[in-house]
Amino acid sequence: MPKSDEIPKSILLVCLGNICRSPTAEGIMRQRTAIAGLTLKIDSAGTGDWHIGEHPDSRAQSHAKQNGYNISKLVARQVSPQDFLDFDLILAMDAQNLKDLQAIRDVAAQNVSSDKLGRLALMSEVDISYLNQDVPDPYNGGADGFEEVIKRLESSVDAWIDTWINTWQH
Repeated sequence: MPKSDEIPKSILLVCLGNICRSPTAEGIMRQRTAIAGLTLKIDSAGTGDWHIGEHPDSRAQSHAKQNGYNISKLVARQVSPQDFLDFDLILAMDAQNLKDLQAIRDVAAQNVSSDKLGRLALMSEVDISYLNQDVPDPYNGGADGFEEVIKRLESSVDAWIDTWINTWQH
């Protein structure tokens, strides 16, 4: 599975409910990797099951749209052990999601060699501006929280892309 400096073929972005942070991250990652000339399979999911089948939160959609990202067609789903076989890189929005995902990865590792499973990392792992910081959940807050999420996600997505492209070009 890819180390942080290898270009993954597939990325899963994960938050708690898959209606605010991870679908926003998916929209940003899709757009910015395409602009960078990378062809990747990109999806998002939540560790919880409360919003399965729902579109992103209307506030998340609105703020994403204001910033040039259309996430209105995305539909929430729950992460599963199979995702660790289907994705090279799984990025958690915060430390609790990372912990929950590690438990799911451990389940997947019971049936498959762990070197065949996707790499798990924090969204901000390679972002010097927000190094190893959580992407805050805007769900219970106001507009500023959604804008902060977009700012952090754009920074972290760009940091991942820079890491991959700089390594690839050398």
